[in-house]
Amino acid sequence: MIAQLLRSSKRPHALTFSRFCQSHYSTAPSKPSLQHVAQLRKLTEVSISKAREALSQTNNDIQNALEWLKNDLTASGIKKAANVQAREAREGLVSMCILSGGSRGKTALGSGGIRAAMVELNCETDFVGRNALFCQLAADIAHTAAFITDPTDSPTLIRSCSLDVLNDAPLLSQNNLQSHSSSTVSSSIRDLIAKVGEKVSLKRVVTIVQSPFSGQSPNLGLRLASYLHGSVGSAPQGRIGSLAVLALKSPELARRLENETFVKDLERLERALARQIAGFDTRSIKSSDSDETALYNQPFMMPGGESVNEPVRIALENWSKRQGLVRDGEEGGIEVLEFAKWSVGDIVG
Repeated sequence: MIAQLLRSSKRPHALTFSRFCQSHYSTAPSKPSLQHVAQLRKLTEVSISKAREALSQTNNDIQNALEWLKNDLTASGIKKAANVQAREAREGLVSMCILSGGSRGKTALGSGGIRAAMVELNCETDFVGRNALFCQLAADIAHTAAFITDPTDSPTLIRSCSLDVLNDAPLLSQNNLQSHSSSTVSSSIRDLIAKVGEKVSLKRVVTIVQSPFSGQSPNLGLRLASYLHGSVGSAPQGRIGSLAVLALKSPELARRLENETFVKDLERLERALARQIAGFDTRSIKSSDSDETALYNQPFMMPGGESVNEPVRIALENWSKRQGLVRDGEEGGIEVLEFAKWSVGDIVG
């Protein structure tokens, strides 16, 4: 048919057609090589078909293919997010980040203060809730919340974090603080929606940020206790999470915190208290003696899961005496100041 067209056409038309053919085939994308596909997948973890499409659209240029994938992911994420917006997302994870655990804790942020965050990130299915990308995003959001929150004059130590502020914040990876990614928390959630095809939403966030008290006495210190049940891998994530602020008061505190044996015992006690909060129907710290939802009235489960047959309040008093923090008749020792306890899918009023 083409030969017939050439024979019947005048010379200028033939030249025009020839130029069309040269132009068309010179700009046709070349077939992506397996090496380029593998390289792009290693950098982005996209599917083989998507890597081939990106390379085909950019003539096998890796950098341009990365930019193409970024734009494609954004467009796909916006579309999918709109499509799944009406769905329910009741699965997911509670994730924590503790940057500074309190007295004696030395981190890049200083020592003596406490800085932490707990978040609940939801999805539609348990399968996605255990996906590595979902777990990493939950951990990074918790890290971002803990890192960017500033101390305030709030009457409570555990404070709700504004979701609007956090969603607009740049996502700070817990594994690479030097990364200069332009992604925000909200855009990272949108990108994950594009990858997993489910609704993903940030439900709630609390932070604890308290610098060492100005002129703080060496006899007073704050500590954090945390526990996660149903953890995913080795990450600080699970289906149920509890985070508590503890106070230690003793004339012997500074000296005791230099003792490794004491610190290990203290850490075991902290974990036991956080596990107690998570495992029982704990709704308050102190209440009337008949209220079993009050932490201090519950039978204390020591490390190892053994009950000491005494309420938490008495157990803490006796532990403080055994550790030499207080003597009979003295006030002080260890005290639970505040706590937060979450289960994935809780109805939040």
